[in-house]
Amino acid sequence: MTGRQGPALSRRSLIGAGLGISAAGLTAAGPGPAFAAGSPRPRPASGPARGHAFLAAAMDAYPDHGGIRLTQSYADQAGLFSTAFTYDNALAILAHLAARAAVGLNRAKALGDALLYAQDHDPAHDDGRLRQAYNVGPYTFYDGSPQPDGFVRADGTVNVGTQFGFTGTAVGDMAWAGIALSALARRTGARRFLTGAVRIGEWIERTGRTDEPLGGYKFGVDGADQKLPFTSTEHNTDLICLFGRLARLTGERVWWERRARAEAFVQRMWEPSGGFFYTGTNDGVTVNRSPIPEDTQTWTYLALGSRARGHARSLDWAAAELAVRDHSGRPNSTVPVGQSYEGVTFSSASLLADEDAPIASGQPKPDRNGVWFEGTAHLALALRERGARGDEARARCLLASTERAQELLGGGQTVGGKALPEQSGVVSASSPLDTGFGFGYYPYRHTGATAWYLMAAARFNPLRA
Repeated sequence: MTGRQGPALSRRSLIGAGLGISAAGLTAAGPGPAFAAGSPRPRPASGPARGHAFLAAAMDAYPDHGGIRLTQSYADQAGLFSTAFTYDNALAILAHLAARAAVGLNRAKALGDALLYAQDHDPAHDDGRLRQAYNVGPYTFYDGSPQPDGFVRADGTVNVGTQFGFTGTAVGDMAWAGIALSALARRTGARRFLTGAVRIGEWIERTGRTDEPLGGYKFGVDGADQKLPFTSTEHNTDLICLFGRLARLTGERVWWERRARAEAFVQRMWEPSGGFFYTGTNDGVTVNRSPIPEDTQTWTYLALGSRARGHARSLDWAAAELAVRDHSGRPNSTVPVGQSYEGVTFSSASLLADEDAPIASGQPKPDRNGVWFEGTAHLALALRERGARGDEARARCLLASTERAQELLGGGQTVGGKALPEQSGVVSASSPLDTGFGFGYYPYRHTGATAWYLMAAARFNPLRA
């Protein structure tokens, strides 16, 4: 963050004890794709069925380590072992709810209860916070140190992801967990889920609220519990949904005031001449004008609803300015010969990545046209939500590309050392891509990308208040 004006960090950035590297950026450190022994499990018939089969396998990967569990975020080959990101698990809850089936509801409730358990059994804090990530199964770390526990340690505390420094708490991660818990509260009527969501909202208010000129809510805290100076458009967009839901579910007007504060910050990030939203600010005074990410274009539309009409062209900006097509002829592409994938990349900086240098030390070189499948699903869902002329056709093309990736990319990958169901789960990217925010995405099957695909396929808007 030194030198030139840097980007406001996204929720995906590592917020451990003072570290500024990325969680996802570590995913290339592990071994290459490995093919598991034994015959593959039968392949479910449809794309969504295969996506749900992946979520189930990633949730059930460690049956000997207790019934309280979270979903592992990436396939083992990503090198993050049994890491379960809070954000990914919030998405998994919402994807299970989108299926509107009894088995999905049961899985969503189990994950929601695990998040509530984490709130109540943090090893250091008792204020309703959740950490960036947890370990959910045993492994031996790269330095040879054993990690024998599941999500719940022998002393009853939750297994925070200390090995990678995933110990901080981001407002965006918390907001998504609150969104998932509030959705469970609405679906089930269970008071415990609303109580957990309110605790999250109150933590964000205490920790994130700022009276800086640009306003809004700041990024969160690092692993040393020190407040971070950035303010993110993405995070405040999440809060539009969370605070709006809490207002409706609790009947307390204070949440409407908090929602208005978050929305005012988002509106200040709008660039009318270009038709897009900026990423945020590092100091609460100056708007960061580069890079421009995909999710601030699509999530704003999903969260603002009818109030987004004046900003609906942000979807057209993302569809045009971040469009990519990845194929084997591209420099640094890892797509097999004869295959190609269409979608969007992470940010404007991804299109300008240095293809002659690795994304980070020890990692591969980036493909400027690598498809970010999570963002591709964001855009597909937002286009379906908008419903303008041609939007549905464009959304279907994006979903078809994502389904093709589920069928053909990430073969032979495992979770918890077990073979995944055949052709199940969407990889986070078609080829290694540089986000422009200090980390990359890679072709490993991913809970977050799969969950967003499932919500887009089901026309389920998780940010609708």
